[in-house]
Amino acid sequence: MTPETMADIAARAYSHMRPWSLADFATALDRPVTLLAHTGHAFVLGQVIVDEAEILAVACDPDHQRAGQAAQALHLFHDQAAQHGAATVFLDVAAHNAPAIGLYTKLGYIPCGRRKGYYRQPDGPAQDAVLMSRALTQG
Repeated sequence: MTPETMADIAARAYSHMRPWSLADFATALDRPVTLLAHTGHAFVLGQVIVDEAEILAVACDPDHQRAGQAAQALHLFHDQAAQHGAATVFLDVAAHNAPAIGLYTKLGYIPCGRRKGYYRQPDGPAQDAVLMSRALTQG
């Protein structure tokens, strides 16, 4: 998946927020620690540092939401991160994004913190982020 496609999907999926730009995606993809997992209509962009993976961006084409695309991309990312030595994956999600929180919970993520006013809104107050984590290995 190209940075252009990622920027297009993100812009349409997050029209109510400031999505990543084309330059943001291109820069992230140039880093050696970056992982990209994608289906035809969704992607997960993240990084692995030592034994921790961090999901930086998740987006699904609005025309294909609620069809399992994001879950499939997340599963692919989990597999890639584990292959690169990650034992745990972390992400943050807007506190008001109940569908995403529901998906992450269904995939085994648990809340582990909160960032007050983390997401800036173009036309409103900043939104809190819920930090979530999931083990990639079963002990």
